[in-house]
Amino acid sequence: MKEELIRLEALTKFYKVGAEVVKALRGVSTSIFNNEYVALMGPSGSGKSTLMNILGCLDTPTSGGYFLNGKDVSKLVDNELAEIRNREIGFVFQTFNLLPRSTALDNVALPLIYAGQNKILRRERALQVLDQVGLSDRTHHKPNELSGGQRQRVAVARALVNNPSIILADEPTGNLDTKTSIEIMGLLELIHEEGNTIILVTHEEDIALHAHRIIRLRDGLIESDAPNPNIVRVNTPSPAAG
Repeated sequence: MKEELIRLEALTKFYKVGAEVVKALRGVSTSIFNNEYVALMGPSGSGKSTLMNILGCLDTPTSGGYFLNGKDVSKLVDNELAEIRNREIGFVFQTFNLLPRSTALDNVALPLIYAGQNKILRRERALQVLDQVGLSDRTHHKPNELSGGQRQRVAVARALVNNPSIILADEPTGNLDTKTSIEIMGLLELIHEEGNTIILVTHEEDIALHAHRIIRLRDGLIESDAPNPNIVRVNTPSPAAG
Protein backbone atom coordinates (compact mmCIF):
# COMPACT_ATOMS: atom_id res chain seq x y z
CA MET A 1 0.00 0.00 0.00
CA LYS A 2 1.27 3.47 -0.95
CA GLU A 3 2.33 5.75 1.88
CA GLU A 4 0.61 9.16 1.95
CA LEU A 5 3.12 12.01 1.94
CA ILE A 6 0.83 15.02 1.47
CA ARG A 7 -2.85 15.44 2.29
CA LEU A 8 -4.75 18.63 1.46
CA GLU A 9 -8.17 19.10 3.05
CA ALA A 10 -10.46 21.85 1.70
CA LEU A 11 -7.52 24.23 1.33
CA THR A 12 -8.39 27.89 0.68
CA LYS A 13 -6.27 31.00 0.19
CA PHE A 14 -7.84 34.45 0.00
CA TYR A 15 -5.94 37.70 -0.56
CA LYS A 16 -7.17 41.20 0.05
CA VAL A 17 -6.25 43.50 -2.84
CA GLY A 18 -7.57 46.95 -1.94
CA ALA A 19 -11.30 46.51 -1.31
CA GLU A 20 -11.43 43.27 -3.31
CA VAL A 21 -10.95 39.74 -1.96
CA VAL A 22 -9.13 37.46 -4.42
CA LYS A 23 -9.96 33.78 -3.92
CA ALA A 24 -6.76 32.12 -5.19
CA LEU A 25 -7.68 28.66 -3.84
CA ARG A 26 -11.30 27.75 -3.18
CA GLY A 27 -11.27 24.38 -1.44
CA VAL A 28 -8.56 22.10 -2.80
CA SER A 29 -8.48 18.50 -1.51
CA THR A 30 -6.10 15.79 -2.72
CA SER A 31 -3.35 13.40 -1.60
CA ILE A 32 0.16 12.84 -2.98
CA PHE A 33 1.97 9.63 -2.13
CA ASN A 34 5.61 8.72 -1.58
CA ASN A 35 7.62 8.37 -4.80
CA GLU A 36 4.90 9.90 -6.98
CA TYR A 37 5.85 12.15 -9.90
CA VAL A 38 3.10 14.75 -10.17
CA ALA A 39 2.72 17.73 -12.51
CA LEU A 40 0.71 20.70 -11.28
CA MET A 41 -0.73 22.58 -14.24
CA GLY A 42 -3.04 25.48 -14.92
CA PRO A 43 -3.30 28.76 -16.77
CA SER A 44 -2.26 32.07 -15.24
CA GLY A 45 -4.59 32.87 -12.31
CA SER A 46 -5.54 29.20 -11.79
CA GLY A 47 -4.01 29.07 -8.30
CA LYS A 48 -1.07 26.80 -9.12
CA SER A 49 1.60 29.26 -7.89
CA THR A 50 -0.36 29.83 -4.68
CA LEU A 51 -0.69 26.08 -4.16
CA MET A 52 3.02 25.59 -4.85
CA ASN A 53 3.90 28.24 -2.25
CA ILE A 54 1.73 26.49 0.33
CA LEU A 55 3.16 23.04 -0.55
CA GLY A 56 6.65 24.52 -0.23
CA CYS A 57 5.83 26.05 3.19
CA LEU A 58 6.49 29.53 1.76
CA ASP A 59 2.91 30.56 2.57
CA THR A 60 0.04 29.39 4.76
CA PRO A 61 -3.59 28.73 3.76
CA THR A 62 -6.53 30.88 4.87
CA SER A 63 -8.39 27.73 5.93
CA GLY A 64 -8.22 23.97 5.52
CA GLY A 65 -5.47 21.50 6.36
CA TYR A 66 -2.07 20.73 4.81
CA PHE A 67 -0.60 17.53 6.25
CA LEU A 68 3.01 16.69 5.36
CA ASN A 69 4.24 13.32 6.66
CA GLY A 70 1.19 13.29 8.96
CA LYS A 71 1.91 16.72 10.49
CA ASP A 72 -0.52 19.62 9.98
CA VAL A 73 1.85 22.33 8.76
CA SER A 74 -0.95 24.76 7.89
CA LYS A 75 -1.00 26.07 11.47
CA LEU A 76 2.76 26.55 11.93
CA VAL A 77 4.46 29.91 12.44
CA ASP A 78 7.27 31.28 10.23
CA ASN A 79 10.31 29.82 12.02
CA GLU A 80 8.63 26.37 12.22
CA LEU A 81 7.80 26.58 8.50
CA ALA A 82 11.44 27.50 7.74
CA GLU A 83 12.60 24.40 9.61
CA ILE A 84 10.17 22.12 7.71
CA ARG A 85 11.21 23.78 4.44
CA ASN A 86 14.89 23.12 5.04
CA ARG A 87 14.37 19.53 6.22
CA GLU A 88 11.55 18.27 4.01
CA ILE A 89 11.56 20.24 0.73
CA GLY A 90 14.13 20.63 -2.03
CA PHE A 91 13.41 23.52 -4.39
CA VAL A 92 14.37 23.81 -8.06
CA PHE A 93 13.49 27.21 -9.54
CA GLN A 94 13.25 28.49 -13.10
CA THR A 95 15.89 31.16 -12.34
CA PHE A 96 18.27 28.70 -10.57
CA ASN A 97 18.59 31.02 -7.49
CA LEU A 98 22.31 30.33 -7.03
CA LEU A 99 24.69 32.58 -5.08
CA PRO A 100 26.77 34.23 -7.85
CA ARG A 101 30.03 34.50 -5.89
CA SER A 102 29.96 30.96 -4.48
CA THR A 103 31.25 27.82 -6.16
CA ALA A 104 28.95 24.98 -7.21
CA LEU A 105 30.14 23.07 -4.13
CA ASP A 106 29.33 25.93 -1.73
CA ASN A 107 25.92 26.54 -3.36
CA VAL A 108 24.99 22.87 -2.94
CA ALA A 109 26.25 22.73 0.66
CA LEU A 110 24.24 25.79 1.73
CA PRO A 111 21.14 23.96 3.09
CA LEU A 112 23.45 21.80 5.23
CA ILE A 113 24.82 24.94 6.93
CA TYR A 114 21.24 25.83 7.96
CA ALA A 115 20.82 22.24 9.14
CA GLY A 116 23.87 22.68 11.40
CA GLN A 117 26.03 20.00 9.80
CA ASN A 118 29.83 20.22 10.21
CA LYS A 119 32.09 21.30 7.35
CA ILE A 120 33.60 17.88 6.56
CA LEU A 121 30.19 16.17 6.31
CA ARG A 122 28.79 19.12 4.31
CA ARG A 123 31.58 18.87 1.76
CA GLU A 124 31.30 15.08 1.52
CA ARG A 125 27.53 15.15 0.94
CA ALA A 126 27.73 18.08 -1.53
CA LEU A 127 30.38 16.25 -3.59
CA GLN A 128 28.20 13.14 -3.57
CA VAL A 129 25.13 14.90 -5.03
CA LEU A 130 27.19 16.91 -7.55
CA ASP A 131 28.50 13.57 -8.79
CA GLN A 132 24.90 12.27 -8.89
CA VAL A 133 23.89 15.10 -11.27
CA GLY A 134 27.03 14.64 -13.42
CA LEU A 135 28.98 17.69 -12.26
CA SER A 136 31.88 16.23 -10.28
CA ASP A 137 34.27 18.08 -12.65
CA ARG A 138 32.62 21.48 -12.01
CA THR A 139 32.69 21.66 -8.21
CA HIS A 140 34.86 24.80 -8.02
CA HIS A 141 33.18 26.70 -10.85
CA LYS A 142 31.00 29.73 -10.05
CA PRO A 143 27.58 30.11 -11.71
CA ASN A 144 28.88 32.54 -14.40
CA GLU A 145 31.40 29.86 -15.44
CA LEU A 146 28.62 27.31 -16.03
CA SER A 147 26.06 26.87 -18.82
CA GLY A 148 22.34 27.26 -18.07
CA GLY A 149 21.92 23.48 -17.96
CA GLN A 150 24.88 23.08 -15.59
CA ARG A 151 23.47 25.81 -13.33
CA GLN A 152 20.15 23.98 -13.18
CA ARG A 153 22.02 20.75 -12.35
CA VAL A 154 23.68 22.57 -9.44
CA ALA A 155 20.20 23.70 -8.33
CA VAL A 156 18.94 20.10 -8.54
CA ALA A 157 21.94 18.90 -6.50
CA ARG A 158 21.21 21.58 -3.87
CA ALA A 159 17.56 20.41 -3.77
CA LEU A 160 18.72 16.82 -3.15
CA VAL A 161 21.44 17.51 -0.58
CA ASN A 162 19.21 17.30 2.52
CA ASN A 163 17.47 14.07 1.43
CA PRO A 164 14.12 15.91 1.39
CA SER A 165 10.67 14.31 1.31
CA ILE A 166 9.71 16.32 -1.80
CA ILE A 167 11.50 17.86 -4.76
CA LEU A 168 9.41 20.88 -5.76
CA ALA A 169 10.40 21.96 -9.28
CA ASP A 170 8.89 25.28 -10.39
CA GLU A 171 9.11 25.68 -14.20
CA PRO A 172 12.56 24.02 -14.03
CA THR A 173 13.13 24.27 -17.80
CA GLY A 174 11.66 27.77 -18.25
CA ASN A 175 15.03 29.42 -18.96
CA LEU A 176 16.58 26.56 -20.94
CA ASP A 177 16.73 25.66 -24.63
CA THR A 178 14.99 22.51 -25.89
CA LYS A 179 18.03 20.21 -25.79
CA THR A 180 18.99 21.30 -22.26
CA SER A 181 15.35 21.05 -21.12
CA ILE A 182 15.27 17.41 -22.20
CA GLU A 183 18.51 16.77 -20.27
CA ILE A 184 17.06 18.29 -17.08
CA MET A 185 13.81 16.31 -17.47
CA GLY A 186 15.93 13.17 -17.89
CA LEU A 187 17.76 14.02 -14.67
CA LEU A 188 14.45 14.48 -12.78
CA GLU A 189 13.31 11.13 -14.21
CA LEU A 190 16.40 9.39 -12.78
CA ILE A 191 15.92 11.12 -9.42
CA HIS A 192 12.31 9.89 -9.33
CA GLU A 193 13.47 6.35 -10.14
CA GLU A 194 15.79 6.52 -7.13
CA GLY A 195 12.74 6.92 -4.88
CA ASN A 196 12.20 10.68 -4.64
CA THR A 197 8.77 12.34 -4.76
CA ILE A 198 8.65 15.07 -7.40
CA ILE A 199 6.06 17.82 -7.78
CA LEU A 200 6.58 19.64 -11.06
CA VAL A 201 4.87 23.01 -11.54
CA THR A 202 4.58 23.96 -15.20
CA HIS A 203 2.33 25.61 -17.76
CA GLU A 204 3.97 23.66 -20.61
CA GLU A 205 2.06 20.58 -21.72
CA ASP A 206 5.14 18.83 -23.17
CA ILE A 207 6.99 19.19 -19.84
CA ALA A 208 3.98 18.00 -17.81
CA LEU A 209 3.86 14.81 -19.89
CA HIS A 210 7.07 13.62 -18.19
CA ALA A 211 5.08 13.26 -14.94
CA HIS A 212 3.10 10.13 -14.08
CA ARG A 213 0.06 12.06 -12.80
CA ILE A 214 -1.28 15.46 -13.83
CA ILE A 215 -3.35 17.73 -11.57
CA ARG A 216 -4.96 20.60 -13.48
CA LEU A 217 -6.19 23.69 -11.65
CA ARG A 218 -8.64 26.29 -12.86
CA ASP A 219 -10.11 29.23 -10.93
CA GLY A 220 -8.69 27.98 -7.63
CA LEU A 221 -10.18 24.48 -7.90
CA ILE A 222 -8.93 21.11 -9.15
CA GLU A 223 -10.39 20.73 -12.64
CA SER A 224 -8.94 17.25 -13.21
CA ASP A 225 -6.56 14.84 -11.47
CA ALA A 226 -5.60 11.73 -13.39
CA PRO A 227 -2.73 9.37 -14.21
CA ASN A 228 -0.82 10.36 -17.35
CA PRO A 229 -1.34 7.59 -19.93
CA ASN A 230 1.29 9.07 -22.28
CA ILE A 231 4.39 9.38 -20.08
CA VAL A 232 7.30 10.88 -22.02
CA ARG A 233 10.58 9.24 -21.03
CA VAL A 234 14.06 10.53 -21.73
CA ASN A 235 15.87 7.48 -20.37
CA THR A 236 14.36 4.54 -22.24
CA PRO A 237 14.53 1.45 -20.01
CA SER A 238 16.59 -1.43 -21.39
CA PRO A 239 14.61 -4.50 -22.55
CA ALA A 240 16.09 -6.44 -19.60
CA ALA A 241 14.54 -3.92 -17.21
CA GLY A 242 11.15 -4.56 -18.78
